[in-house]
Amino acid sequence: MRPLTDHIPKPLLPVAGKPLIAWQIEKLVRAGFADIVINVSRLGAKIEAALGDGAQYGARIAYSRESEALETAGGIALALPLLGEGPFLVVNGDVFSDFDFARLEVMAARLTRREILAHLVLVDNPPHHPAGDYCLNRGMVATEGGERLTFSGIGFYHPELFAPIVPGTRYRLAALLRGPMAEARVSGEHHRGLWVDVGTPERLAGLERMLAGPQQRHGRHGQ
Repeated sequence: MRPLTDHIPKPLLPVAGKPLIAWQIEKLVRAGFADIVINVSRLGAKIEAALGDGAQYGARIAYSRESEALETAGGIALALPLLGEGPFLVVNGDVFSDFDFARLEVMAARLTRREILAHLVLVDNPPHHPAGDYCLNRGMVATEGGERLTFSGIGFYHPELFAPIVPGTRYRLAALLRGPMAEARVSGEHHRGLWVDVGTPERLAGLERMLAGPQQRHGRHGQ
């Protein structure tokens, strides 16, 4: 995303009049997830300055500060003291989707009972990632055996999943999930709606056109 992200963290890149992350925060609050923890590292002070305590969005935001990026699972493990003892939702800060986060509440009971340690939202493989990440078979996620899909960056987890990680160390989520997947303790679902991994300036521009388009059409009709 450089040079766009040389001075602006990716979650703050503007999309149709507001930061990318603001779209997600507003959706989370509407779905009942008002207590939000944001992992920050490089340029993190700019995220904190822009979002504050979250009151402007009806949220309560806390920040988990990383002196260096700790990868997907390492960052979550560091934030555990802020997340509490129950299941929690994680959403990557650089994705946009129309997935209904409220749907995940139905998985809370299974996570609380520790029948599963994670529930992943998977999507069709995008052109830039044709091989996918995981297989989905009868509601369970595995490394092989079934339809191969891409992890959306949206997941619901039990804190126990992150117990093997020493706080402050780098750890990838994919590596952490292999054991629970082999034990059939990772469930999943296939989201067939809108999902964009905002990983290039071209995808950012495409999302801008998609979100601004209906507003522009409405404006023309009003003239």
